[in-house]
Amino acid sequence: MREADIQRLRDAGLEDRAILDLCQVTGYFAYVNRMADGLGVELETYWKEP
Repeated sequence: MREADIQRLRDAGLEDRAILDLCQVTGYFAYVNRMADGLGVELETYWKEP
């Protein structure tokens, strides 16, 4: 991210706290997904295609 990206979020009406929360949640989900992939975690059966 660059300062211009943050400014676009501010222009869209997000305050700094909301931008921080957005970054933390996004980073956490990216981390969890990479850990699950790396460990070979399988999806529950209800997520699989029929």
